[in-house]
Amino acid sequence: MIKLLFSLFNRNRNAGSNSGREMSFIEHLDELRGHLFKSAVAVALGAIIVAIYNSFITKKILLGPLHSDFPTYTFLCRASQKLHLGNKLCLDPVHIKMQSNAVSGQFGVYFNIILIGGFILAFPYVFWQFWKFVKPALNKNELKNTRGVIFWVSFLFFIGILFGYFVLAPYTVNFFANFTLDENIENLWTISSYFNTIVPLILGAGLAFQLPLVMFFLAKAGIVSAAYLKRVRKYAILIILIVSAIITPPDMLSQIICAIPLIILYEISILLCRNVEKKEKEENPEWS
Repeated sequence: MIKLLFSLFNRNRNAGSNSGREMSFIEHLDELRGHLFKSAVAVALGAIIVAIYNSFITKKILLGPLHSDFPTYTFLCRASQKLHLGNKLCLDPVHIKMQSNAVSGQFGVYFNIILIGGFILAFPYVFWQFWKFVKPALNKNELKNTRGVIFWVSFLFFIGILFGYFVLAPYTVNFFANFTLDENIENLWTISSYFNTIVPLILGAGLAFQLPLVMFFLAKAGIVSAAYLKRVRKYAILIILIVSAIITPPDMLSQIICAIPLIILYEISILLCRNVEKKEKEENPEWS
Protein backbone atom coordinates (compact mmCIF):
# COMPACT_ATOMS: atom_id res chain seq x y z
CA MET A 1 0.00 0.00 0.00
CA ILE A 2 2.82 2.40 0.86
CA LYS A 3 4.59 1.61 -2.42
CA LEU A 4 1.34 2.29 -4.29
CA LEU A 5 0.93 5.69 -2.65
CA PHE A 6 4.55 6.51 -3.35
CA SER A 7 4.24 5.64 -7.03
CA LEU A 8 0.95 7.55 -7.29
CA PHE A 9 2.33 10.80 -5.86
CA ASN A 10 5.87 10.45 -7.17
CA ARG A 11 6.11 13.76 -9.00
CA ASN A 12 8.53 16.61 -9.58
CA ARG A 13 7.86 19.63 -7.44
CA ASN A 14 9.75 22.79 -6.63
CA ALA A 15 9.40 22.18 -2.89
CA GLY A 16 9.83 25.85 -2.18
CA SER A 17 12.67 26.36 -4.66
CA ASN A 18 13.32 26.32 -8.40
CA SER A 19 15.39 23.15 -8.34
CA GLY A 20 12.49 21.02 -9.60
CA ARG A 21 13.98 18.03 -7.81
CA GLU A 22 11.95 14.94 -7.08
CA MET A 23 10.56 14.82 -3.56
CA SER A 24 11.46 11.88 -1.36
CA PHE A 25 8.89 9.61 0.25
CA ILE A 26 9.50 11.23 3.65
CA GLU A 27 8.93 14.67 2.11
CA HIS A 28 5.66 13.43 0.61
CA LEU A 29 4.56 12.21 4.02
CA ASP A 30 5.60 15.49 5.61
CA GLU A 31 3.57 17.43 3.04
CA LEU A 32 0.58 15.12 3.55
CA ARG A 33 0.85 15.68 7.28
CA GLY A 34 0.62 19.43 6.71
CA HIS A 35 -2.57 19.08 4.67
CA LEU A 36 -4.07 16.71 7.25
CA PHE A 37 -3.21 19.13 10.06
CA LYS A 38 -4.90 22.04 8.25
CA SER A 39 -7.94 19.85 7.59
CA ALA A 40 -8.07 18.84 11.27
CA VAL A 41 -7.95 22.51 12.30
CA ALA A 42 -10.84 23.30 9.93
CA VAL A 43 -12.88 20.40 11.33
CA ALA A 44 -12.09 21.60 14.88
CA LEU A 45 -13.30 25.12 14.02
CA GLY A 46 -16.45 23.66 12.51
CA ALA A 47 -16.91 21.54 15.64
CA ILE A 48 -16.67 24.66 17.80
CA ILE A 49 -19.44 26.30 15.76
CA VAL A 50 -21.59 23.17 16.13
CA ALA A 51 -20.86 23.10 19.88
CA ILE A 52 -21.98 26.73 20.24
CA TYR A 53 -25.30 25.97 18.54
CA ASN A 54 -25.53 22.44 19.92
CA SER A 55 -28.95 22.90 21.53
CA PHE A 56 -30.54 24.10 18.29
CA ILE A 57 -28.76 21.46 16.19
CA THR A 58 -29.81 18.65 18.51
CA LYS A 59 -33.45 19.66 18.99
CA LYS A 60 -34.30 21.12 15.58
CA ILE A 61 -31.98 19.22 13.23
CA LEU A 62 -30.88 15.90 14.69
CA LEU A 63 -34.24 15.19 16.34
CA GLY A 64 -36.17 17.03 13.62
CA PRO A 65 -37.54 13.88 11.90
CA LEU A 66 -39.21 12.95 15.20
CA HIS A 67 -41.35 16.11 15.16
CA SER A 68 -44.75 16.16 13.48
CA ASP A 69 -44.01 19.59 11.95
CA PHE A 70 -40.90 18.36 10.12
CA PRO A 71 -40.85 19.98 6.62
CA THR A 72 -41.04 16.63 4.80
CA TYR A 73 -44.21 15.57 6.65
CA THR A 74 -45.85 18.94 6.00
CA PHE A 75 -44.89 18.91 2.33
CA LEU A 76 -46.21 15.37 1.75
CA CYS A 77 -49.55 16.14 3.37
CA ARG A 78 -50.00 19.35 1.40
CA ALA A 79 -49.03 17.58 -1.82
CA SER A 80 -51.50 14.79 -1.05
CA GLN A 81 -54.31 17.31 -0.56
CA LYS A 82 -53.48 19.26 -3.71
CA LEU A 83 -53.45 16.04 -5.72
CA HIS A 84 -56.82 15.09 -4.19
CA LEU A 85 -55.40 11.93 -2.68
CA GLY A 86 -56.71 12.54 0.81
CA ASN A 87 -54.06 11.58 3.35
CA LYS A 88 -52.44 8.80 1.32
CA LEU A 89 -49.07 10.56 1.12
CA CYS A 90 -49.12 11.69 4.74
CA LEU A 91 -46.81 9.82 7.08
CA ASP A 92 -48.13 8.67 10.43
CA PRO A 93 -47.08 10.82 13.41
CA VAL A 94 -44.04 9.68 15.32
CA HIS A 95 -44.51 9.07 19.05
CA ILE A 96 -41.12 8.07 20.40
CA LYS A 97 -39.57 8.99 23.72
CA MET A 98 -35.79 9.05 23.61
CA GLN A 99 -33.69 7.69 26.46
CA SER A 100 -30.06 7.15 27.40
CA ASN A 101 -29.17 3.87 29.13
CA ALA A 102 -25.43 4.43 29.51
CA VAL A 103 -23.51 6.66 31.92
CA SER A 104 -21.66 8.45 29.13
CA GLY A 105 -24.33 7.87 26.50
CA GLN A 106 -25.41 11.47 26.01
CA PHE A 107 -21.85 12.78 26.21
CA GLY A 108 -20.75 10.30 23.54
CA VAL A 109 -23.55 11.42 21.24
CA TYR A 110 -22.71 15.06 21.96
CA PHE A 111 -19.06 14.50 21.01
CA ASN A 112 -20.04 12.69 17.80
CA ILE A 113 -22.49 15.44 16.87
CA ILE A 114 -19.90 18.21 17.10
CA LEU A 115 -17.22 16.11 15.39
CA ILE A 116 -19.34 14.98 12.43
CA GLY A 117 -21.04 18.36 12.23
CA GLY A 118 -17.62 20.02 12.12
CA PHE A 119 -16.56 17.72 9.29
CA ILE A 120 -19.69 18.52 7.27
CA LEU A 121 -19.17 22.25 7.70
CA ALA A 122 -15.48 21.98 6.79
CA PHE A 123 -15.94 19.51 3.93
CA PRO A 124 -15.16 21.97 1.08
CA TYR A 125 -11.94 23.04 2.80
CA VAL A 126 -10.97 19.45 3.65
CA PHE A 127 -11.45 18.40 0.05
CA TRP A 128 -9.51 21.48 -1.11
CA GLN A 129 -6.57 20.38 1.05
CA PHE A 130 -6.76 16.89 -0.45
CA TRP A 131 -6.90 18.43 -3.93
CA LYS A 132 -3.83 20.58 -3.22
CA PHE A 133 -1.91 17.43 -2.38
CA VAL A 134 -3.06 15.53 -5.49
CA LYS A 135 -2.99 18.44 -7.96
CA PRO A 136 0.80 18.52 -8.62
CA ALA A 137 0.61 14.91 -9.86
CA LEU A 138 -1.60 15.99 -12.79
CA ASN A 139 -0.38 17.30 -16.11
CA LYS A 140 -1.66 20.49 -17.77
CA ASN A 141 -4.29 18.69 -19.83
CA GLU A 142 -5.62 16.85 -16.77
CA LEU A 143 -5.76 20.10 -14.80
CA LYS A 144 -7.70 21.71 -17.62
CA ASN A 145 -10.29 18.95 -17.41
CA THR A 146 -10.72 19.27 -13.64
CA ARG A 147 -11.73 22.91 -13.39
CA GLY A 148 -14.43 23.50 -10.79
CA VAL A 149 -13.88 20.08 -9.18
CA ILE A 150 -13.95 21.52 -5.64
CA PHE A 151 -17.27 23.26 -6.28
CA TRP A 152 -18.94 20.24 -7.88
CA VAL A 153 -17.70 17.74 -5.29
CA SER A 154 -18.91 20.00 -2.48
CA PHE A 155 -22.18 20.79 -4.25
CA LEU A 156 -23.05 17.12 -4.84
CA PHE A 157 -21.99 16.25 -1.28
CA PHE A 158 -24.34 18.81 0.27
CA ILE A 159 -27.17 17.87 -2.13
CA GLY A 160 -26.72 14.26 -1.00
CA ILE A 161 -26.72 15.36 2.65
CA LEU A 162 -29.97 17.26 2.13
CA PHE A 163 -31.51 14.30 0.31
CA GLY A 164 -30.51 11.95 3.10
CA TYR A 165 -31.84 14.29 5.77
CA PHE A 166 -35.14 15.40 4.20
CA VAL A 167 -36.03 12.19 2.35
CA LEU A 168 -34.29 9.10 3.69
CA ALA A 169 -34.23 10.06 7.38
CA PRO A 170 -37.96 10.83 7.83
CA TYR A 171 -39.04 7.69 5.97
CA THR A 172 -36.64 5.59 8.01
CA VAL A 173 -37.71 7.13 11.33
CA ASN A 174 -41.38 6.81 10.45
CA PHE A 175 -41.04 3.18 9.40
CA PHE A 176 -39.28 2.05 12.57
CA ALA A 177 -41.39 4.23 14.85
CA ASN A 178 -44.63 2.67 13.60
CA PHE A 179 -43.37 -0.87 13.13
CA THR A 180 -44.28 -3.25 15.91
CA LEU A 181 -44.52 -7.01 16.37
CA ASP A 182 -47.25 -6.66 18.96
CA GLU A 183 -49.29 -3.76 20.32
CA ASN A 184 -48.02 -4.51 23.83
CA ILE A 185 -44.42 -3.86 22.77
CA GLU A 186 -43.43 -0.22 23.19
CA ASN A 187 -40.67 1.39 21.14
CA LEU A 188 -38.16 3.07 23.45
CA TRP A 189 -35.15 4.28 21.49
CA THR A 190 -31.79 5.21 22.91
CA ILE A 191 -30.23 8.41 21.63
CA SER A 192 -27.13 6.41 20.64
CA SER A 193 -29.02 3.93 18.46
CA TYR A 194 -30.96 6.78 16.85
CA PHE A 195 -27.77 8.69 16.10
CA ASN A 196 -26.01 5.58 14.76
CA THR A 197 -28.92 4.97 12.39
CA ILE A 198 -29.55 8.47 11.07
CA VAL A 199 -26.02 9.86 10.67
CA PRO A 200 -24.53 7.03 8.51
CA LEU A 201 -27.67 7.22 6.39
CA ILE A 202 -27.19 10.95 5.73
CA LEU A 203 -23.41 10.78 5.20
CA GLY A 204 -23.83 7.73 2.96
CA ALA A 205 -26.22 9.69 0.75
CA GLY A 206 -23.70 12.55 0.54
CA LEU A 207 -20.97 10.19 -0.65
CA ALA A 208 -23.28 8.30 -3.01
CA PHE A 209 -24.11 11.53 -4.83
CA GLN A 210 -20.47 11.72 -6.00
CA LEU A 211 -21.23 9.06 -8.62
CA PRO A 212 -21.43 11.41 -11.68
CA LEU A 213 -18.08 13.02 -10.87
CA VAL A 214 -16.42 9.65 -10.36
CA MET A 215 -17.67 8.47 -13.75
CA PHE A 216 -16.69 11.79 -15.34
CA PHE A 217 -13.06 11.47 -14.26
CA LEU A 218 -12.97 7.80 -15.19
CA ALA A 219 -14.16 8.80 -18.66
CA LYS A 220 -11.46 11.49 -18.81
CA ALA A 221 -8.90 8.84 -17.96
CA GLY A 222 -10.27 6.58 -20.67
CA ILE A 223 -11.23 3.88 -18.19
CA VAL A 224 -14.97 3.90 -18.92
CA SER A 225 -17.10 5.01 -21.86
CA ALA A 226 -20.77 5.82 -22.43
CA ALA A 227 -21.18 2.64 -24.45
CA TYR A 228 -19.69 0.59 -21.63
CA LEU A 229 -21.96 2.20 -19.02
CA LYS A 230 -24.98 1.45 -21.19
CA ARG A 231 -23.87 -2.15 -21.64
CA VAL A 232 -23.51 -2.74 -17.89
CA ARG A 233 -26.54 -0.67 -16.89
CA LYS A 234 -28.47 -3.66 -15.54
CA TYR A 235 -25.51 -4.70 -13.39
CA ALA A 236 -25.06 -1.11 -12.21
CA ILE A 237 -28.70 -0.94 -11.15
CA LEU A 238 -28.21 -4.16 -9.21
CA ILE A 239 -25.13 -2.70 -7.48
CA ILE A 240 -27.05 0.51 -6.72
CA LEU A 241 -29.80 -1.54 -5.09
CA ILE A 242 -27.20 -3.36 -3.00
CA VAL A 243 -25.55 -0.07 -1.97
CA SER A 244 -28.96 1.36 -1.12
CA ALA A 245 -29.65 -1.67 1.04
CA ILE A 246 -26.35 -1.12 2.86
CA ILE A 247 -26.75 2.60 3.60
CA THR A 248 -30.45 2.35 4.49
CA PRO A 249 -32.33 0.34 7.11
CA PRO A 250 -33.82 -2.99 6.01
CA ASP A 251 -37.15 -1.71 4.74
CA MET A 252 -38.05 -1.74 1.06
CA LEU A 253 -39.49 1.79 0.94
CA SER A 254 -36.35 3.63 2.04
CA GLN A 255 -34.19 1.44 -0.22
CA ILE A 256 -36.30 2.31 -3.27
CA ILE A 257 -36.33 6.00 -2.36
CA CYS A 258 -32.55 5.92 -2.12
CA ALA A 259 -32.07 3.87 -5.29
CA ILE A 260 -34.15 6.08 -7.60
CA PRO A 261 -31.90 9.19 -7.40
CA LEU A 262 -28.81 6.99 -7.66
CA ILE A 263 -30.17 5.47 -10.87
CA ILE A 264 -30.85 9.00 -12.14
CA LEU A 265 -27.27 9.95 -11.24
CA TYR A 266 -26.05 6.92 -13.18
CA GLU A 267 -27.96 8.08 -16.25
CA ILE A 268 -26.43 11.53 -15.81
CA SER A 269 -23.03 9.84 -15.69
CA ILE A 270 -23.72 8.29 -19.09
CA LEU A 271 -24.54 11.72 -20.51
CA LEU A 272 -21.35 13.19 -19.01
CA CYS A 273 -19.24 10.40 -20.50
CA ARG A 274 -20.87 10.97 -23.86
CA ASN A 275 -20.02 14.68 -23.69
CA VAL A 276 -16.42 13.87 -22.74
CA GLU A 277 -16.07 11.55 -25.75
CA LYS A 278 -17.67 14.14 -28.04
CA LYS A 279 -15.22 16.85 -26.96
CA GLU A 280 -12.23 14.54 -27.33
CA LYS A 281 -13.30 13.66 -30.87
CA GLU A 282 -13.68 17.36 -31.72
CA GLU A 283 -10.21 18.13 -30.29
CA ASN A 284 -8.63 15.03 -31.82
CA PRO A 285 -10.56 14.19 -35.03
CA GLU A 286 -7.93 11.59 -36.00
CA TRP A 287 -9.16 9.44 -33.05
CA SER A 288 -12.65 9.09 -34.52
